[in-house]
Amino acid sequence: MIEHIRGAKYWVFDLDGTLTLPVHDFEHIRLELGLPAGCDILATIEAKPDPEQRRLNHQLDLLEYFYAEQVVPAEGIKELLGSLVQRGCHLGILTRNKRDVALLCLEKMGVQHLFSNAAVLGRDEAMAKPNPEGINILLGLWRAEPGEAVMVGDFRYDLEVGRAAGLATVHVDQRPDRDWPELTDLKVASLVTLNQWLGF
Repeated sequence: MIEHIRGAKYWVFDLDGTLTLPVHDFEHIRLELGLPAGCDILATIEAKPDPEQRRLNHQLDLLEYFYAEQVVPAEGIKELLGSLVQRGCHLGILTRNKRDVALLCLEKMGVQHLFSNAAVLGRDEAMAKPNPEGINILLGLWRAEPGEAVMVGDFRYDLEVGRAAGLATVHVDQRPDRDWPELTDLKVASLVTLNQWLGF
């Protein structure tokens, strides 16, 4: 799969911690929402009764907008994405955030123009990662085959969703304690390193 990455024309990116520096304090979010430490936030909310679900989702929305205002682009984001677009590649976002939050983050980082709105999928447009529905929606939008596409992310959900949809996977992270080799085709320390590896 690693050789498919250089020639891939369709690129699906996670947002937080991949295209942005990690600013989310997930344990703080769980604490604010009254959820157990370490839980899957979206799955835990979904298991609640309807009235509580609505309340928690509203609180989560407010927290996400708070973090969006603090967004900091990852080093090399404009160079990598710009190079991909220049080579005729299509770019998509698959995030567990809301689409509006993702679009706000992309706008603040100065890269929103590189993505069509239809190719930015949040938790209301597709089932949350690691369910592959979002990738399948993007492949359908692009009329692309899994072998032509790559999933790029910083967490195991990103790599799992890529694997589930049959995509090559790129893990972007320089922390040695976050490593999932069984799910990863290529691991790079940063977007700068990925750009260099691609030879742009």
